[in-house]
Amino acid sequence: MLVMKKLFKRKLKLTTLFITLIITSVLLTTVILLFASYQSEKRSLTDTYLFLNYSKSDKIGDSVNSLFKSMRISIQETTEFLQDHPDMKDEEIQEHLELLRSNSRYFNSLAWIDETGLVRNIAPATVGIKGDYITGVTKEVVNSKKPMLTSPYKAPTGRMLVLMSEPFYDNNGNYRGIIGGSIYLHEQNVLNEILGNDIVDQNGSYYYVVGQNGVLLFHPDTKRIGETVEDNPIISKLVQGESGMQRVTNTVGVQMFAAYNSIPEIGWGVVQQTPVAYVDGLLKKHIQNLLLTILIPFLILLIVSIGLARGLAKPFIHLADFVNQFGSDNEIKTPKFQSHWNREADLLTKSLIIAINAVEKNNNKLVEEAMTDSLTNLPNRRKLNEVMMRLATKKNLFSLVALDIDHFKSVNDTYGHQMGDEVIKYLVKTIQTIVKEKDAFFRFGGEEFVLLLPDTNSEEAYIITEKIRTKVASSISPVGKTITISLGISEFPEHTESLDDLFLFADKALYVSKSNGRNQTTIWHKELLSN
Repeated sequence: MLVMKKLFKRKLKLTTLFITLIITSVLLTTVILLFASYQSEKRSLTDTYLFLNYSKSDKIGDSVNSLFKSMRISIQETTEFLQDHPDMKDEEIQEHLELLRSNSRYFNSLAWIDETGLVRNIAPATVGIKGDYITGVTKEVVNSKKPMLTSPYKAPTGRMLVLMSEPFYDNNGNYRGIIGGSIYLHEQNVLNEILGNDIVDQNGSYYYVVGQNGVLLFHPDTKRIGETVEDNPIISKLVQGESGMQRVTNTVGVQMFAAYNSIPEIGWGVVQQTPVAYVDGLLKKHIQNLLLTILIPFLILLIVSIGLARGLAKPFIHLADFVNQFGSDNEIKTPKFQSHWNREADLLTKSLIIAINAVEKNNNKLVEEAMTDSLTNLPNRRKLNEVMMRLATKKNLFSLVALDIDHFKSVNDTYGHQMGDEVIKYLVKTIQTIVKEKDAFFRFGGEEFVLLLPDTNSEEAYIITEKIRTKVASSISPVGKTITISLGISEFPEHTESLDDLFLFADKALYVSKSNGRNQTTIWHKELLSN
């Protein structure tokens, strides 16, 4: 045993051992790096696509929910109108239904079916069932005497449709049947226009809508509309009114990253999903790029380590000591470049300086992004506080203008949140054509904005804001009509030297503009405190 140890010591030189340890360490580090990078990227991509899918399914669900609320209101208003006008002739009722259907475009057809199941009126008349007695699901809806939204079924005309109905009573309380709006699942209508945009993404992502009992209401493959989906755990959860996200195997055996949102008001659900194979492809590409990136540097490191292990120890230790500073809380200063006789050590020093500069640049970029609103590219509330503090510290005169869009909730409720975003961007562009380069414009949140006007008193600010207000009120917005804004102005340091109070005063003035009828500008003054 002792002889073997001596022989081992004699054959295995320290340099060889040192090189072997370096090679082993480098190879193990590479494997660990690849494995860790793969797992990290896998978790990141999985979470990203699940959350993106959940966000999109949630937005689609909100849009559908808002649409059906509007549809329900439209039918209710029709029943109330007919109830209030009992003397209307058959031709007048037909004309009213035709006008409502063409103006709202909510339904493919609108009908009055009386309590006996007779189709009294239907728009358009080309449907051809006026005077017929209905049967099946439609008859059950009439007999229920309740507001309903049916599951998909085949109508006497042969169409696959969903029926939304509202019971109709005359002034004496007698049941007169239903006013029903039909949504044809295979034909053009507002619902299909909302759902039919960007059905299948380039990465294979798509969404579909299921109704009560798991029946497909909307799907990229239109042949599947009306099909009942079975053996899918997501569908069973949607039927129970649940929302969430998970990895799932769909009915054709394809694994998906799926997110689902229920719409409890109408009993429907939206599923947005991305093929797992697409994410696996991104992971494979990521590993290939990583291998290509690290292969040459690691080979160079191995070759240099074998030939100049001891000579390279000193510069590597120096670099390692510097890199170790990244684990401390102390500020890290970019090292001054010093040329080294060894090329690889020289390159590593340069690379480290570039990396530190890149990290610092990225950190500055992240800080800037954190202070910027993603929708409008305006600076946000955090940047607003920073600019206000800088102006106040220098005791500079400036005016603060708080403004928001009047009745913005009705824009979202009527036209959807996507159109609401377009209105916000339209307002920002309009205001930016008026304010000067030195002025600062911020998105405070939602439909609320703040203007900082340096070297501008409140009276001068009033002139500027009135230009803004009148231009907005006289321009056509993306929803096809004008919108209005209300504004409040406070002045620093004339009104107060407290930034909190300054904002509070502008907000109070804005509130007064709202209270006095909106679409106006108010300058804060002490008398407003009593309001």
